[in-house]
Amino acid sequence: MVDNRYATALVIACVLSILATVYLSVAIGTQHWYQYSSPTVRGEANASELRSLYEEFIDGEFDEKTYSDTLFRLNGTVGLWWRCVHVPANAHWYKEPDVKMVLECRSFTLPQQFIPKYKEPGNHNSGEDMVRTYLWRCQFLLPLVSLGLVVLAGLIGFCACLCQSLTPTLGIGVLHLLAGICTLATVCCYLAGMDLLHRVSMLPDKVDGSLGWSLYLALISSPLHMMAAALLVWAARSHSQNYYRMTAYRVA
Repeated sequence: MVDNRYATALVIACVLSILATVYLSVAIGTQHWYQYSSPTVRGEANASELRSLYEEFIDGEFDEKTYSDTLFRLNGTVGLWWRCVHVPANAHWYKEPDVKMVLECRSFTLPQQFIPKYKEPGNHNSGEDMVRTYLWRCQFLLPLVSLGLVVLAGLIGFCACLCQSLTPTLGIGVLHLLAGICTLATVCCYLAGMDLLHRVSMLPDKVDGSLGWSLYLALISSPLHMMAAALLVWAARSHSQNYYRMTAYRVA
């Protein structure tokens, strides 16, 4: 028989865990982690330059400098698996003052995620930047680890429900704590990587960068996982102490 306090804590922990997992999943699958605000297109010469950048972004070979410059100039957004730019819906980029903009996206393939970063983006002779390379790899691997830990915790919890046992609750809480730490580390790696990128690739004039809502979703999911972990650990410890007291009372 489970005390009402423990049952309430477990239900709240489950709700927090589900919310955190949904937030993290949405964050991983969307591109609004970081976004750039660029000035409007003015003049045919400027439009031609931006059009060539866009064509290289869509059809050219994968290159960090190429896609970074395009993101800077075309109101780009970049996430863990996607990079997108805003471009006019028609071919006449500069002739209409209020042209309709559409979002064009390209995904980072798995091999591209493991491509090394260089000290000078686009210059393969400048040497590999180990810090940026491993920050980039961590920022897309850690959220997958986090989701894996939550799925494992869910499977253990399901088996514990079938067995009507609270014994695995402490382990489930630890898994949620690790998931929250991995998610927080993802956000830290991403922010550090973007800061280092902006140091080696200076933003053009009048181009501003800001954090997007996808990053905030990931940031919110981390404390939710940790709160779920705290409730699970508390329920496990309290139930264990109460059980030993009852056992000692019966023996006495």
